[in-house]
Amino acid sequence: MDIKLSSKKILDKDFKTGIRGYSQDEVDQFLDEIISDYENFEKVLVKKQEEIQLLKQELEQAVSNRRGYESPTTVAPTATGATNYDILKRIANLEKHVFGDKLYD
Repeated sequence: MDIKLSSKKILDKDFKTGIRGYSQDEVDQFLDEIISDYENFEKVLVKKQEEIQLLKQELEQAVSNRRGYESPTTVAPTATGATNYDILKRIANLEKHVFGDKLYD
């Protein structure tokens, strides 16, 4: 997914004026709203990417810990169930944070 606009690009954008051009004040106010939204989206996106990285690290650590404590031929059902449950719970929480109520509509 390519994001073509940033808050800086929007802020620096100049519009040509014509004989019957748009009201520059209205355009500036609207662009200010868009810039504010973009800044908020960028912050949320960075936060979500950090959360995803943290969850990936936790998952890798859990998988490596599981491999260290169990032999490949013998798997304890209770340990596997608890680990899978924890992973599914974390994934569900992540989906809830990323997609919000849209996931359940």
